[in-house]
Amino acid sequence: MSNAEQADRDYLRVVTVGELIPHDDTITLADYDPDWPRLFQREADRVRAALGDTALRVEHVGSTAVPGLPAKPIIDLVLVVPNSADEQSYLPALESVGYVLRIREPDWCEHRVLKGPDTAVNLHVFSSGEPEIDRMLRFRDRLRASAADRDHYARTKRELAQRVWRYVQDYADAKTAVVEEIMSRCG
Repeated sequence: MSNAEQADRDYLRVVTVGELIPHDDTITLADYDPDWPRLFQREADRVRAALGDTALRVEHVGSTAVPGLPAKPIIDLVLVVPNSADEQSYLPALESVGYVLRIREPDWCEHRVLKGPDTAVNLHVFSSGEPEIDRMLRFRDRLRASAADRDHYARTKRELAQRVWRYVQDYADAKTAVVEEIMSRCG
């Protein structure tokens, strides 16, 4: 294992809340499911009901938000709150409806990830004004609008998904170069 790979593993151990569970397998991708937007809406409604005005914005992101794109069958949502570092302002309410905090990244955008209660969900929490929110939305929108970029990304995902990955995050990290390439065309 290289020093960079070891550093990534150490980082995962630090930011993971609870046990860091190895994947040690290939990645399962599903063809686009037209039910994914409905699942997003159900989760968005659940989050808004739990948080009220604290939920400034809830968006569907990731591959399940792009019609025609294969994806891990996990709905990714971005939740924008006034201050994601102030966990007491949102975490107890989300836990009360079944969400579980799994990632806490104070050194990267004060990012938090919660897992959903009864659906495969990654709820990404960011503070209002965080540039990463716009970046994620621009990437989603680019893939929705550009068949060429969507197909390029799909091919890359399929190739990488065939490899065995120690952690799912390693697969996500391996897509960085193609994401940056596509983002360079977003303006």
